[in-house]
Amino acid sequence: MSTMTAKIVHISIDRNWKEVYGFAGRPENMPLWASGLASGLEQDGEDWIATGILGTVRVSFTARNEFGVIDHTVTIGSGLKVYNALRVVPNGTGCEVMFTLLKLPGMTDDEFALDAAHVLKDLSTLKSLMER
Repeated sequence: MSTMTAKIVHISIDRNWKEVYGFAGRPENMPLWASGLASGLEQDGEDWIATGILGTVRVSFTARNEFGVIDHTVTIGSGLKVYNALRVVPNGTGCEVMFTLLKLPGMTDDEFALDAAHVLKDLSTLKSLMER
């Protein structure tokens, strides 16, 4: 497999990075800001199950850590695994939240742009929640 096109989608949030990580890194909070998981996540062992536009998916999160890493792998019904790199990093008294979006094989440029817009919308929702 060749290297996929990547785009870093990020947003600045005026809140301490540890607080943002603490909230955003909890799978049970993700439906509040990650619209692809709006139906909710149900824990299944160490993984989480969600139902959405891609059908039923299994989400596996990296362990809680001191680096602000919220990476997760989404496995869709076909068996395709999509790795999602999500980071919260300090920026002064606030933070940056960065999502690395990969253009999957077969995805058009327009679909990739729509996906990036969708991620930015979700990060904007997180920002709104965290800056209240």
